[in-house]
This record gives sequence, structure tokens and C-alpha cells, in this order.
Amino acid sequence: MKKFSSADIAGMESRFRTTFMNSISGFKSLQMVGTRSEKGESNLAVFSSIFHVGANPPYLGLVVRPDGNEHETFHNILQTKNYTLNNVLESNFIAAHQTSARYLAGQSEFEACGFTEEYIEGFSAPFVKEANVKIGLEFKEFLPFLLNRTKIVIGEVKYILIDEDLVESDGFVDLNKAKSVTAAGLDAYYTTNPLGRLTYAKTGKQPQFLNVNSDKE
Repeated sequence: MKKFSSADIAGMESRFRTTFMNSISGFKSLQMVGTRSEKGESNLAVFSSIFHVGANPPYLGLVVRPDGNEHETFHNILQTKNYTLNNVLESNFIAAHQTSARYLAGQSEFEACGFTEEYIEGFSAPFVKEANVKIGLEFKEFLPFLLNRTKIVIGEVKYILIDEDLVESDGFVDLNKAKSVTAAGLDAYYTTNPLGRLTYAKTGKQPQFLNVNSDKE
């Protein structure tokens, strides 16, 4: 097994180091973030840095990298306070990847990449019609990191649009059944292959496989 020190990592070629460090932490949640500017211009960008913050109230976190002139997601969130998370499917992961291209400011990735905007009353940000797990969030705060100029955006879940048959009887959302795609690094996409759900871990007791829908079979 090869050992890499922090000095070894710092000495890597720039693109190699970026790819290496982006992929080594493992598989990540993959979502398309939908926003709209105050001018009414829609924006869609794929992110692989979404994480759970809390269930009550329901908060989700989003890591935003240092932004350039073309990176409108963070600015739109600050302006309108609304944004959406939309799962990426096996059928459209290539189009989702394309949303990361550097389109001109004001040019909609929805139109450029073949996705359809979907709106609900009282919420300004666009959902992706083609997704089957969609989350509407309201911006609450962001945490800036001086170390590398990234930001963590915290949003409160206000709406969830989901195919009803994806939610099991105990509330578990079956993302494998939804055909959601996950990611590793910056350009590798994977389908899921579940090993199983396990009972709540307790000391002195071996976990068992959990089948919450056995009563339906």
C-alpha cells in the first residue's frame, strides 16, 4: 500500500491532485440545484456536495466552491432566498453533467441541456420536471471558510415533490427505486446496488436485516 504525506499531495500535478482529492472521500450525493435570479433568469447546476444537517427543523447543507463570473447559483440564492435540489437519474446523467459547463451569465442551463422548468405556487425557484425526488429550500445562512474561500449554504426544506411509491412505510426514501445516480470525484457517475437496511445498532446485539415492507408482500 502506497503512503502519501501532505507534502506528497502538495507536490502533485495540479489537475491530478484535484481529481485525486475529489474522489478519495467516496461516493457523494448528486443533485441539480435550480435557482432563479431577480431578473427571472433560471439557472441549473449539478452539485455533489449536499449533506443532511437536521430533521426538525429540516435543514440541508450545500458546499459552494469559490465562484467566478459564470457561477450564478450562490448569487441567486442570496437574491431570492429560494432554491431547489433535484435528483439525477440514469436516463439524464449526461445532460446533468453538462450543466457544469461555463455558460454565459443569464443563459439558462435548463434550455441548453434539455431540462424542463417546473414551478409551484408561492415558490420562486424552478424544479426539474424530469426529476422524481425534488426539494424546495429557503435560504437560512451561509458559513464562509477563509481557508479556501468555500461556503456552506444552509437551507430549510419547505417543499418536497416525490413519487409516492418511493416512500416506504417507515419514511425511508428508496433512491435505488427512484433510479437516482451518485457520483465520485468530478466526472464519475454510478448507479446504486443496495446491500440492505439494518436494524438500529445496540450494544451486545447483532444487527439484523430490516424489511419494513414485509407486511405488504
